[in-house]
Amino acid sequence: MKRLIIKGGNLLNGTVKISGAKNSIVALLPASMLTRGKCVIHNVPDISDVHILIDTMRFLGSKVEFNNGTITIDNSNIVNKKIDAEYATKLRASYYFMGSLLGKYHHAEIAYPGGCIIGSRPIDIHLSSFRKLGANIQEKDGHYIMDTDEIVGNEIFFDFPSVGATINVMLTAVLGKGTTKIINAAREPEIKNVADFLISMGANIEGAGSGIITINGVSELHDGEITVIPDRIEAGTYIILGALLGEDFTVEGIVEEHLYALLLKLKDAGVTYKIDGNKIHINKCDNLKGVNVKTGVYPGFPTDLGQPMSTFLTQCFGQSVFEETIYENRLRHIPHLNHMGANINSLSSKAVIIGPSELVGKKVKATDLRAGAAMLVAGMIASGTTTIENIEHILRGYENIVDKLNNVGADITYIDD
Repeated sequence: MKRLIIKGGNLLNGTVKISGAKNSIVALLPASMLTRGKCVIHNVPDISDVHILIDTMRFLGSKVEFNNGTITIDNSNIVNKKIDAEYATKLRASYYFMGSLLGKYHHAEIAYPGGCIIGSRPIDIHLSSFRKLGANIQEKDGHYIMDTDEIVGNEIFFDFPSVGATINVMLTAVLGKGTTKIINAAREPEIKNVADFLISMGANIEGAGSGIITINGVSELHDGEITVIPDRIEAGTYIILGALLGEDFTVEGIVEEHLYALLLKLKDAGVTYKIDGNKIHINKCDNLKGVNVKTGVYPGFPTDLGQPMSTFLTQCFGQSVFEETIYENRLRHIPHLNHMGANINSLSSKAVIIGPSELVGKKVKATDLRAGAAMLVAGMIASGTTTIENIEHILRGYENIVDKLNNVGADITYIDD
């Protein structure tokens, strides 16, 4: 069983460097398969999701090497094959192979995607978009089977600005005929990172990062190269820790614009910090004030930081209200926080948090990736010792998290027995 043992209360002193964004690399790797050429991706985080995707690509015939944060890919021998549950169910982002294989081969067959259990997370928007681009889709024996004679551009309006669907439409349409326009597209920074990679390969994409993205199809793509943007969720998690435990603490490698929603909420709560280029200096703040946090699509408060932020709110004076609007099961960590001494009443996707609470180390579980981060924050500020089980979730999204935190003063032991 993999678990973390945390001795709480240690102040953090020194610098933590931010890795490449998980939410970018999980799309960049499937995107690379749109060419038979070679691709190079820099600043790649060494996390379990990356290794699962690499295994899937090698299964499809890609030659992939991962050394010192750089992945080199040779797709000259790629073969379009059915992707079974062995690969697809291990992570949500396996659905990006739908877009890349359908766009390149006009056929894709893949098992239902997996991922954290944080809500129903339907892929209806993806499927309806594939159909608007000309695909016929069937479901059989736990697989999606998608076929088309050709991908034909179309105008696609999203009722909800889905990140995954926005990226999947780009992957499908770049080699299609004519023009595809996504209206009410997601605007997250990771989408522009993926678009920039596709453009480096010869794609014609305009407007990525805005609400309207235009893709003019091209006949083929060539070699490409990209650097993964910094992980704003990892950065936000460490910034939250700095506000609670920092002592001359620095988070390096941030993009300030990507963190505005978090930084403004922390400022409202009484947190002070100094930004110097790509660094933020942040120390423990006393007399924190309760604030209300409601997650939303970018540039709103990111759903992936909601759970760590809810732990922060347990240390604020007065009442805070945390509301999750993206995934309905984002509050499964609340009973574990209450077990440690928090005062939280939750109903559906809303939690009322009364603070400050003195948290005490207990045995808890990481119910999903970001819930695991929330429990890690809780364990680090709690008195005594906290044991977090099911930490495979945490390892999916945070590169070398134990070493990074221990190097700045934390006392965390990783156990695998």
